[in-house]
Amino acid sequence: MFSLEIFNGFLIGMIVVAVIVFFALQYVEAGYGMMYNRRWGISINNRIGWILMESPVFFAMIALWWFSDRRHDSLAIIFLLIFELHYFQRSFIFPLMMRGNNRMPLSIICSGIFFNLLNALMQGGWLFYFAPDDMYSTAWLLSPQFISGLLIFACGMIINIHSDSIIRNLRKPGDTRHYIPQGGMFKYVSSANYLGELLEWIGFAILTWSAAGAVFAIWTFANLAPRAKKINCRYEKEFGTEFTKLKLKSILPYIY
Repeated sequence: MFSLEIFNGFLIGMIVVAVIVFFALQYVEAGYGMMYNRRWGISINNRIGWILMESPVFFAMIALWWFSDRRHDSLAIIFLLIFELHYFQRSFIFPLMMRGNNRMPLSIICSGIFFNLLNALMQGGWLFYFAPDDMYSTAWLLSPQFISGLLIFACGMIINIHSDSIIRNLRKPGDTRHYIPQGGMFKYVSSANYLGELLEWIGFAILTWSAAGAVFAIWTFANLAPRAKKINCRYEKEFGTEFTKLKLKSILPYIY
């Protein structure tokens, strides 16, 4: 691993890029999911695409933990399990539950893999290599940061999984129409699944009380908020007053 100074510079660089990405995505639609576009190039089956895109961070995080001196530290193992809980669900459960035969461009997959590996370096680098040796003792499990962060993470994951289930069950077999998601946190935002994911990583940043976690939470917002806004606009165009009368925000209830 590199030095702490280089690691901190890496985190600053990731924040700068996140800001650039946030503004760039105001004008560019990432061509996957409901915004799939052939202009993004060669594509493959959506399920395979999700597995290829999300699973590298799952294995990279394990490798970073395994080769660190903190492999046997109880807190390191707990942080790893919390992180991996999300990515196991996202890499191996979520894709297999998908319906339909959507496609995902290889360019999106490759960019996702690249970012996910950088994120593994951020989270694994801090937790397993650069965090002060006395920061995460067993007493940390009773700290306000860990308890509140874990609750936020858990709530976010529940919202994310429940919202994905609502979206997945909008159509009956053979139905090709579009519908407005309803129920759960869709009462407040049009992209409740993204809200859940954002809450997960805000919670992770709090429970680890780390700059690396905070940078990932910022990145999550920078990546998902513009997309949620575009989904909101698409619903407005497609459903008109049926959607606008709901007065839904995109990803943050009552705010954005």
